[in-house]
Amino acid sequence: MIRLKKVDKKDKDLLFSINQKYLYEMTNFYDDEMDENGNYGYGHFDEYFTDPLREAYFIYSDEILAGFAMICPYTMTGRKPDYTMAEFTIFPSFRRKHLAIDAARLILSEHKGQWEIKYNEKNEKAKKLWNTLARSYEPETIHLNEEETVLAFEVK
Repeated sequence: MIRLKKVDKKDKDLLFSINQKYLYEMTNFYDDEMDENGNYGYGHFDEYFTDPLREAYFIYSDEILAGFAMICPYTMTGRKPDYTMAEFTIFPSFRRKHLAIDAARLILSEHKGQWEIKYNEKNEKAKKLWNTLARSYEPETIHLNEEETVLAFEVK
C-alpha cells in the first residue's frame, strides 16, 4: 500500500540525503556538477522548510521509504499553476512495481487544481510515467526547448 508522509523540519537531513542521490541520478540527463563537498546544488531546497507554498512528501510502500516528491506552484512556462512537480522519484529497488504511477496518482488526488509536470526528453522512464499519468487529464504539451517538456492539465 502506498502512503504519503509530509516532510517535517525534523526530516530535513533525510530529505537532503535522498535528494542528493536523486540529483546524482539526474546527471544522466543534465550536466550538473558536484560542489567542493561532493553535493549537488539545489537552490530552493531550504525553501521547502520556510515557504508555505512548497511541500515535500516521503513516499512509503507499506512501512518502507520508497521515494519522495517535492511540489510547488512555481513554473517555467510563465503560467500560474496551482502545483508543479518539482522533484519525484521512486528508489530503484521499488521500480517496475507500479509504485510511481500509484504514488503520483495519490499526490494528484490530494492536490486538485492546475498542474504542470516537466520531464527531460532523454529520460524515457519519466516521459512514459508522466504521459501515462496525464493522459486522462488531456494535457497540453509545452516544449520548453529540445530537451524539456511540460505537461499542463487540470485535476478536478
